[in-house]
Amino acid sequence: MTKLAVVELKLLTREPGAMFSLLIPLFILVIFGSSIEPGDTVLLPMALAIAVGLVGLYMLPTTMATYRERGILRRLSTTPVRPASMLVVQLVLQFVLAMVACGLLLTVAGTVLGAQLPSRGLLIAVTFLLGTAGMFAIGLLIAALAPNGRAANGVGVLLYFPMAFLAGLIQPTDQMPVILAHVGKYTPLGAFRQSLQDVWAGGAPDPLLLVVMAAYALVISIAAARFFRWE
Repeated sequence: MTKLAVVELKLLTREPGAMFSLLIPLFILVIFGSSIEPGDTVLLPMALAIAVGLVGLYMLPTTMATYRERGILRRLSTTPVRPASMLVVQLVLQFVLAMVACGLLLTVAGTVLGAQLPSRGLLIAVTFLLGTAGMFAIGLLIAALAPNGRAANGVGVLLYFPMAFLAGLIQPTDQMPVILAHVGKYTPLGAFRQSLQDVWAGGAPDPLLLVVMAAYALVISIAAARFFRWE
């Protein structure tokens, strides 16, 4: 599995989508961050949620569906490296990509923009893990149902924008109709963004939102496992 991980890491670094996932959230942070107060607790959580959403809904499903379309997973089934190993490696690498994207955002925000960084590391870690698990679960479900990589890419993009809107990543929730803001708060991306924002503001995430994210991750992962095809 180590050799597989090394090969997949090299392929990931050459993937334009990986650079897209790193630079788009950073671009948004820098452009809008230059005009906000250093104590702002909204923009950085939004940028972090955008980064994880791009990896989970764009990179992960497109890669897995493309591998199945090209018969890579089927060919692996005839070697000592089982198809499940590819799935594990991809999940780990995509998680690392999400962490690198978020680490870059935190570094730039803290050093260049003077943004407020929370000190409650455990709460951040729990929120990040649950939010990422939910987004990755959706990505795996897309990969399971999409007939090919292009379809997975298209479905991921089509899902991302309405989810991002409802989550308050495109328009602040206080400028949205009350009903949309309330519904969006309980979507996977909305619960993630709100929980991050609560921690950034010095509080703790709403336990209900943590349960919501965990439920999304569990239920959608089960559905993805049920429908996933190796060939």
